[in-house]
Amino acid sequence: MNLVKVQAKLMGNAFEFIALSENERLGKDQIACAIDEVKRIEKLFTTFSDDSVTNKVNENAGKKPVEVPEEFFSLVYRAQKISALTQGYFDLSYGSLDKDFWNFNQAMTSLPNPADAKKSVYLIDYRNIILNNEDRTIFLKNKGMRIGFGGIGKGYAADCAKRVMLGIGVSSGIVSASGDLNAWGYQEDGSPWTIGIANPNLKHSFFSTINITNKSIATSGNYEKFVMIDNELYSHTINPKTGYPIKGIKSVTIITTNAELADAMATPINILGVAEGLNLINQIKGIECILIDDNNKLFVSNNIKLIK
Repeated sequence: MNLVKVQAKLMGNAFEFIALSENERLGKDQIACAIDEVKRIEKLFTTFSDDSVTNKVNENAGKKPVEVPEEFFSLVYRAQKISALTQGYFDLSYGSLDKDFWNFNQAMTSLPNPADAKKSVYLIDYRNIILNNEDRTIFLKNKGMRIGFGGIGKGYAADCAKRVMLGIGVSSGIVSASGDLNAWGYQEDGSPWTIGIANPNLKHSFFSTINITNKSIATSGNYEKFVMIDNELYSHTINPKTGYPIKGIKSVTIITTNAELADAMATPINILGVAEGLNLINQIKGIECILIDDNNKLFVSNNIKLIK
C-alpha cells in the first residue's frame, strides 16, 4: 500500500489530502474526486460569487424568503442547532459584522468605545435566520443581514471529501483543511494516525500529539490574526454579544466525530473562555477540547489523552 499525499488551495485555504491506496496513480485519482467535491461545496456556499446560493439569500435580507437546495438548507438547520447550544456564540449571521469598522492591522491602536462596538454587531442574531421546512426557504429577517459559512464551511467540506473518498475505496486517509482535519482508518503499520496539536507560540511546531482514528479535529488560535493594543493581544474574533475582540485563550482544539461540528465549536469555546468553555464541552457526549490560555497554561476536557 502507498501513502499518497496531494496539496491544493481550495476555499481560500490550504488543503491536504492523504490516501492509503494500492498505488500512487490510484491514490491521486481518488484524491482528485475529493478535490472536485470540495470545489462543488465551495461553489454552493461561497460569498465570493454573485450567483452563489449564499449571496441570493443575503441579497433578499429583509425582503423575502429564498428557496434553497436541500443540502444548503440542512447545513443551515444544523448550524442553527449549534447556535442554540452555544447561546449564539456560533452564529451564521456573523457575516453581518461591520468589517469596515473592525480592521485588524497596524493602524488599529485602540479599542472603540463600547457603544460603537455594539453597533458593529447589531445585525448578528441567529434567531433572525428564519427557516421554513415545508417550502425549504431561508429568510433573513432584517435588511443588511448576511450569513456566511466561515465558521463551519471548511469542516463540512472535509466531511464531504471524506465521504467521497470512502465511497471510492479509501478505507484509511486524512483530509486536512487549514486547521480542520478528518482522519479515518489506520496508518500502513496498523497504528492510529498521530496528529500534532499546534503550538500557538511557535509556528509550524507542536506542543503535543494525539492518536486518533475516525475522529475530526479543528484548531483555532489568536496567533492566526490579532492586534496588540496597550501591550495586550486581542484576537480577530469578535464577541457577537459585546462587539469586542476576544482575549484570554491562545488556542482551542476541538476533537469530535465530524469536522463540521469540530469547526463550528472552535469559535464559541474561544469566546466563552476556559472555565465556561470546558464546562460546556464536558456536558456534551462525544466531544473533547484542549485549550491554551494567554499565560500558556494547558487545559483539557475530561477524556483527553495527550502524548507528550
